[in-house]
Amino acid sequence: MSKTDFRIAPSILSADFARLGEEVQQVIAADADWIHFDVMDNHYVPNLTFGPMICQALKPYAAVPMDVHLMVEPVDAMIEAFAKAGANIITFHPEASRHIDRSLSLIRDLGCKAGLVLNPATSISVLEHVLDRLDVVLLMSVNPGFGGQQFIAQTLNKICQTRILLDTHQQHSGQRILLEVDGGVKADNIADIARAGADTFVAGSAIFGHSDYAAQIAAMRSALSAVSVHSEQ
Repeated sequence: MSKTDFRIAPSILSADFARLGEEVQQVIAADADWIHFDVMDNHYVPNLTFGPMICQALKPYAAVPMDVHLMVEPVDAMIEAFAKAGANIITFHPEASRHIDRSLSLIRDLGCKAGLVLNPATSISVLEHVLDRLDVVLLMSVNPGFGGQQFIAQTLNKICQTRILLDTHQQHSGQRILLEVDGGVKADNIADIARAGADTFVAGSAIFGHSDYAAQIAAMRSALSAVSVHSEQ
């Protein structure tokens, strides 16, 4: 199994905020593929985290793509701010945009990869009419707002359903859309999540909650090595 078949994206929501630059460097040295950046506004979700200035400050430390997950409402102004701050991938929740297609187009026009984030109770039907605008779909396997939550088991069925939708789209269009999962991902369940159809994995406390980041990421990769890449990937 090649490293490039799956992506591990540590979430700095669980990092030491007093030394974020160092934390980003260390987790990249530990073999992270992306850095996941959880943006919360205490409006769309009941928590407050990072703004675009933090993203801009961390950009020089990030030798891998910065994956910005916007849990904010309204969203378009923050899309522009984070694109200018150095984001490579920007995802947002459909409930936070009055015009989903327009917000996705804005992300792409600003030179970033674009994606939608679906909460546990959000139907995948929201994806159907904007698939041509998507580079990634992020499924939340916890309710957004806080790190350290337990994986919602029902998400496995939703991952399977989304994988079928994305594979069907790829067969007809040739366009590959990544399938990312965020919430309660750890070494002991990452293989099941991958078998359901995910190819990109956000992990926060499962990595930053331990002293040896490399060992945690290696354990995840070891679990993933037993999973065959989906035929349509």
